[in-house]
Amino acid sequence: MAKYECQVCGWVYDEELGDPDSGIAPGTKFEDLPDDWVCPMCGAGKEDFERID
Repeated sequence: MAKYECQVCGWVYDEELGDPDSGIAPGTKFEDLPDDWVCPMCGAGKEDFERID
């Protein structure tokens, strides 16, 4: 599964872990996140994330 890094604050969304604090289940792909989902650390939108390897 992929990981995506917030280009604003550096927080990493890990598809394997999801974002339980925001109601996002483990295994949720980044592209399947709701359009209004934001970085839990700084509030940046999905457009501010880049895939990392």
